[in-house]
Amino acid sequence: MTAETTAPEDKRRARFPIFRPLGDRALTVSFGDSIDAETNETVIRIADSLREHPFDGFAEAVPTYCALLIIYDPLVISGDDVEHLVAARISEVRHQARARRRWTVPVHYGGPAALDLDSLAAEKDMTPQELIALHSGAEYRVYMIGFAPGFTYLGGLPERLHAPRLPQPRQMIPAGAIGIGGQQASVNSVAGPSGWRFIGSTPVRAFDPARKAPFLFAAGDLVRFHPVAAAEAAELSARVARGDTVIRPEQVA
Repeated sequence: MTAETTAPEDKRRARFPIFRPLGDRALTVSFGDSIDAETNETVIRIADSLREHPFDGFAEAVPTYCALLIIYDPLVISGDDVEHLVAARISEVRHQARARRRWTVPVHYGGPAALDLDSLAAEKDMTPQELIALHSGAEYRVYMIGFAPGFTYLGGLPERLHAPRLPQPRQMIPAGAIGIGGQQASVNSVAGPSGWRFIGSTPVRAFDPARKAPFLFAAGDLVRFHPVAAAEAAELSARVARGDTVIRPEQVA
């Protein structure tokens, strides 16, 4: 590649990180202006480091696609000091390796939650079975948790399945619904309104306030979907209702 083609990207990266105060007890740190795995991984590394080795006055770190929200106690530490501490932490951990979890999530591609399976398959000029094979054949990355408690935003959706959100959101989508919105996939955590397109559901609960760890997935996790029949999904759902653990992650480098 020539210097002319690499210079704009170099200049873009040189602008980051950018620190911005957010009120008197928080700041945001932006690491980029696009959604990509490398930037998101940097955000997660810094968040993990702050949680594992907090500075005096640290309260919380909330990772997003390409930025990190840091909440602190202004009676203990100033915003300027937080910025200096975080800048040093970025230099320390930015390129450190981090173990990740990979989840295999059972999905019933059908039933009441599959509101858009047939219409989306027709829109993409494929059969529902072909859509299911394409969707379940990909590996996804959890970019962030948000919108609702435990709602899981996933990158890695095959390009052929990219689909715009509905012009008018539906008022009630069940917990566990598996969605597609734009270039992203999702696991719905609690029942509520949504304009995403839905193709199935999982009996696994992405959010359970009675669980020791209420959020099942975390930013940086990997997710694969495993198709199951309605009978197996019902059996798994009954086990989940009893408090059984039906899936466990594997650790990957």
